Amino acid sequence: MSKKTDALTRDRSSLGHRIRYALRNPAKVGPYMRRSLRDLRLRLTHRDHVSYYRAVMASDAARDPRAAVGSRNEERWLALGRMQFEYLLGHGLEPGHRMLDIGCGNLRAGWRFIGHLDPGGYYGIDISPDILMSAKKVLAERGLQHKLPHLTITQDLTFDFLPEKHFDVVHAHSVFSHSPPEVIDEALAHVERILAPGGFFDFTFDRTEGTEHHVLREDFYYRTGTLIAMAEKHGLRARFMDDWEKLPHGQSKIRVTRPDLQE
Repeated sequence: MSKKTDALTRDRSSLGHRIRYALRNPAKVGPYMRRSLRDLRLRLTHRDHVSYYRAVMASDAARDPRAAVGSRNEERWLALGRMQFEYLLGHGLEPGHRMLDIGCGNLRAGWRFIGHLDPGGYYGIDISPDILMSAKKVLAERGLQHKLPHLTITQDLTFDFLPEKHFDVVHAHSVFSHSPPEVIDEALAHVERILAPGGFFDFTFDRTEGTEHHVLREDFYYRTGTLIAMAEKHGLRARFMDDWEKLPHGQSKIRVTRPDLQE
């Protein structure tokens, strides 16, 4: 079995996998135990997933805002943001487009999108007030205040405060990888209302070709077919983005469009 096949079929929530991982990576046992204890505490105090993950982000952001969005260091933070930006640029992102960035975080990619788009063209939302405070600092550090981006906290993914048929590009990087099925379904049920004619919704996810599972309540692994079927249930067209697989990123990507709005 190849390393890639093994990665796509392993169940990271199983006891066997956790034991093998601990034996291979003894230095990571301590951090995992701390995450497990935090998970237990937050489960008792936050019943719904959004509140739970907001508390996770507050905990992570207090230590390091860049690490809170999955970047080990400044170099990786910049590289992952550049990768997202260049991918969408290659897929036709234009300065005049209007973009919704779901889970914008501390603008790892967002500052590049803001710089590329016309003033007011970028709308970033996140569930974490702590990470949005960090985003505002990044915005100021990059001297992008004149671009007038929108940075807004949200409680859910119904997009009920956003206008109909408004966004040319909707983007969710490393959001569904931390979301249970009901949160993803909510987003797919409502994104069609805000997509402009010819627009698309790109999202990344942690892919498995084995049993769907999650680790604690922070990392969720889905089959491609499950997410495509979920989108099609809401009248959307979804396709796996093969060209994204060529990039040095651990997650996969799906693009969603509204067939009735394609030019």
